Amino acid sequence: MIRKLKDGQYRLYSRKKNPKTGKRRNLGTFKTRAAAEKHERAVQYFKHA
Repeated sequence: MIRKLKDGQYRLYSRKKNPKTGKRRNLGTFKTRAAAEKHERAVQYFKHA
């Protein structure tokens, strides 16, 4: 899940909420949406590898 921050950057969050905190885990911050999407694909690949 990608969200745009106020400073114009994009942050990748986990799809599931962390049961301990009730929030989504931060999986990285990127300058462009394309970079965030590329990293999201890499994360999904390693989850199923």
